[in-house]
Amino acid sequence: MASLFSSAAGNSNPNKSAEVSQPPSDSVSSLCFSPKANLLVATSWDNQVRCWEIAQSGTNVATMPKASISHDQPVLCSAWKDDGTTVFSGGCDKQAKMWPLAGGQPTTVAMHDAPIKELAWIAEMNMLVTGSWDKTLKYWDLRQQTPVHTQQLPDRCYTLSVRHPLMVVGTADRNLVIFNLQNPQAEFKRITSPLKYQTRCVAAFPDQQGFLVGSIEGRVGVHHLDDSQQSKNFTFKCHREQNEIYSVNALNFHPVHHTFATAGSDGAFNFWDKDSKQRLKAMSRCSQPIPCSAFNSDGSIYAYAVSLRVSLCS
Repeated sequence: MASLFSSAAGNSNPNKSAEVSQPPSDSVSSLCFSPKANLLVATSWDNQVRCWEIAQSGTNVATMPKASISHDQPVLCSAWKDDGTTVFSGGCDKQAKMWPLAGGQPTTVAMHDAPIKELAWIAEMNMLVTGSWDKTLKYWDLRQQTPVHTQQLPDRCYTLSVRHPLMVVGTADRNLVIFNLQNPQAEFKRITSPLKYQTRCVAAFPDQQGFLVGSIEGRVGVHHLDDSQQSKNFTFKCHREQNEIYSVNALNFHPVHHTFATAGSDGAFNFWDKDSKQRLKAMSRCSQPIPCSAFNSDGSIYAYAVSLRVSLCS
């Protein structure tokens, strides 16, 4: 489900969320909003990429299915082009597709030797970057069929986050590889995660000075890149209840306030301020894990998936 959590969503469920209409028929793997409009894309394990148009009116949030495309196998990741015209998606068929929403046919723009787990559009470079379980990153100029550069990773790519010129890649075996995209063909820094267990998600700071990392142990690390700022680094527990420990599956910075949301396998999502080290709001737990989430461009809507459903909160 994808749910849209909007503070304007005034219905009776505990998180005041509105569910999107015609949701996926299998688990949702990624969510992303257009940078230019309230258009939400979800990828899922039923091989589909779906787009909905979201409308807010007072306390009501309405969703309208807009379009969909298919991959040959489950789809794992999605991203928008910065002009809001085009969606990229990648997954278990080892390819990334470019989908013009105005009605053009999707085309394959990237290929790997194993599933594509993450991708991002880098507007400042006019390139797509893809991260795969084949232990590589590839940079793609969409005007040509071969990658501009292939970067070897220490292990399989699990997660990545871009805030140009900062890119953070989390791989298997707790590696965190940091790139300065002004020199993308060389690692800027490689560290071992400050968390003791497998990395699930990362999010670069909006000011590009560091990143968040979440793991399967129900903990988040706050890490600054500048050696003089290391005293500001800390980790904190979340998505835990007594002796029960749940994975942190998603980290999203608010586009305006730069607070952030965490979502986890306990079915909960919470809002935090890293600078004051405080939890700002805890939401009611859903009945199943939340695998992914996203804010819209102005931060007025938060979308999260619960199994097959997508919900919206504002």
